[in-house]
Amino acid sequence: MDRVARLLNMKRGELSLALLAVVFNFCVLCGYYFLRPVRDAMGVSSGMDDLRWLFALTSVVSLIVVLAFGGVVARTNRRRFIPVAYGFVIVCLFGFAGLLIADGTSGGGLIGTEAQTVLSRMVGYTYFVWLSAINLFVTSLFWAFMVDLFDVDQGKRMFAFIGIGGTVGALVGGWATVVISGATESVYLPAGLMLVGAALFAVAITVMLMLDRMAIASDHSRHSAGGSGAAAPEAISAAEPRIGGKFWDGMREVATSPYLLGIGIWVVLMAIANTMIYFTQANIILSNTDSFSQRVAGFGLFDALTQVATLLTQMFVTTHVIKKMGVGWTLAILPVVTMAGFAILSVWTVFGVMAVFQAVHRATRYAMSRPARETLFSVLTPSEKYKAKPIVDVFLYRGGDLAGVGVDGLFAALGLTLGWVAAATVPLAGGWALLSRGLGRAQQQKVREADARHSPAASAKSSVLR
Repeated sequence: MDRVARLLNMKRGELSLALLAVVFNFCVLCGYYFLRPVRDAMGVSSGMDDLRWLFALTSVVSLIVVLAFGGVVARTNRRRFIPVAYGFVIVCLFGFAGLLIADGTSGGGLIGTEAQTVLSRMVGYTYFVWLSAINLFVTSLFWAFMVDLFDVDQGKRMFAFIGIGGTVGALVGGWATVVISGATESVYLPAGLMLVGAALFAVAITVMLMLDRMAIASDHSRHSAGGSGAAAPEAISAAEPRIGGKFWDGMREVATSPYLLGIGIWVVLMAIANTMIYFTQANIILSNTDSFSQRVAGFGLFDALTQVATLLTQMFVTTHVIKKMGVGWTLAILPVVTMAGFAILSVWTVFGVMAVFQAVHRATRYAMSRPARETLFSVLTPSEKYKAKPIVDVFLYRGGDLAGVGVDGLFAALGLTLGWVAAATVPLAGGWALLSRGLGRAQQQKVREADARHSPAASAKSSVLR
């Protein structure tokens, strides 16, 4: 185990924590990718106009979700509020599945077929909005837990490895959905995929609790070795304090912190680019498929190709890039990929080129930008990690989605081609890249300030002042 830990650039005691975090990430992303293709197929089945207003509604629901979670965080500790959040997802999935099963039993059909009912259409729209809000929330919560467990140095060394678990989970979920969708046209297909996702989220709760207990035990061992007389892990877990504060603290912290605002603007710019890519992809799939199952399989195929590219990048590129280039330059790679991809797509607007562009773009986003972006949160307080971070990751991201919908709708109304879209990404990507460098420098400054506060000299000065 020590040899493996050294190979992965981990220190003593970190490998076991990292492996359990990998399993946790696998369960969350695998569960989600059983749900995502169903959402996407439901969203486009009634046309692109409906998809646009669904994005607008999602941004409102996202704000409600993160503020409600802020209230839960204020009243409990992480050992309680994380299972509560994932448990809420499970209950909702059982509700959606039950409604679709009841509708199918009564003679209803899939969204986008002649046999569809008002109930199935409303469930589909509600599910689209709900999952679009929840998907960012569950991944944001996972990474908030990670930056709470690991410091900045550990994040740079371990987050790329931990991300592999999510990529493999997404790959398994995506391919399984393609296979299942290709094998059946049953009206019970969406409900079945939802129940599989619910089961994986239940496993994720169990793994999270194990990881939390292991982290506490690891801290207890270090304190005991130092002769601090630390309490037993069971006592520490039971006495873990609440985050405290108010449910709106996250909004206030984002609004008053230039650092969090910078991260938020970066996320908004990313979301605008992602939404423009998503609408291009949806148009291509809608024009090349006829049935609901074909659409599910089409979106699942895009997801699977993306995860293969992401896995290869995480295994052979990410850690070395962050280590050599730093967080700021690593974040700047995504704007460049976005600009180049749209330029190529404006010349060859076909399914194959879209699949490659989507795979490369999302691989860059998940394998390189995500680990680098998450290390930005390692220098924050627990309240900022669990209250402000969801505001940035969920609400501001969906706000960027809404802005992207507006841009796409404007281009469609003006009859502009992808060439104009590619031209519009040039100033967007330029500002985005400059912001990436600024965030990297701001994080380094925060790390230096934290080191200065905890240096022996600072501690001695503080002791004299007291």
